[in-house]
Amino acid sequence: MNSSMDLSEHTAAASSAIGIRPAYFVQQSNGSFRPTTSAAASWSDGVLSGQAIAGLAASTLERKYGAVGYLPARLTLDLLKPARAVATHTQTRLVRHGHRMRTAECDIIQDDWIVARATVLQYRQAQCAVDEPWETAMSVVAPDSAENLHVDDDGTGWSPMGLRHHNRGRKRAYYGGLDAVAGLPATPFVRSAVVAEAAANLVTDLGANGIGYINGDLTVALARLPRGVYIGVQADTHFSENGVSVGSATLFDDDGAFGSSMVTAMANPAARMEVSGRG
Repeated sequence: MNSSMDLSEHTAAASSAIGIRPAYFVQQSNGSFRPTTSAAASWSDGVLSGQAIAGLAASTLERKYGAVGYLPARLTLDLLKPARAVATHTQTRLVRHGHRMRTAECDIIQDDWIVARATVLQYRQAQCAVDEPWETAMSVVAPDSAENLHVDDDGTGWSPMGLRHHNRGRKRAYYGGLDAVAGLPATPFVRSAVVAEAAANLVTDLGANGIGYINGDLTVALARLPRGVYIGVQADTHFSENGVSVGSATLFDDDGAFGSSMVTAMANPAARMEVSGRG
């Protein structure tokens, strides 16, 4: 870990002492964001997790461009290079501001390099009559509690994530994530981005030998915002060939399914991840 992470640890500890909940980043007086230890990736030292980056991008876009009456229906995140435990900046731009649709972008920048780029698409909500739609049948019982990420293997029952989940069963995950920025409680939209990034690649690519793929993107599509703190992610599809995989998953809460997520990923055999646990 470098000195910037040491500083962020000190800042996070100070935030905790005054009652601020754990978060992936702490905003500094100059507008930059310092990552906390909670933002660290589990697969490499000095690297930030995708869920931390997703949370920062979603939080930034929503705070700057979110509007009453508009639903953030899609967030697309491209993870362009590994984000490190250093000072992080955001840069945004409004692409379209229409009556029915709004689009904006956010770059996540470290040392003058764009490490990730996110796009949010918002639709104006309306009460209107539509024909009875076709719907996917889905029946999942969520765990009673999930302080940490819980996983279910094709109906075997929920338990904290660990090596027991190295099998070929279809996976479901249940998680709440952390706040993206200290002092800014995660909104339903931010929580959707955080949980989808934390779990979509996990449930679609986790097999008997761990996770052999690393995702380079995330797409989250929402028909409504989630209700409650915890969000479930159920794997729907997984296809792979020649070192490339694509996986899709359904997002659900206690009231049922409300959206979907998709990740594309590259084979990563030299650094295959074992899921021994995640906070």
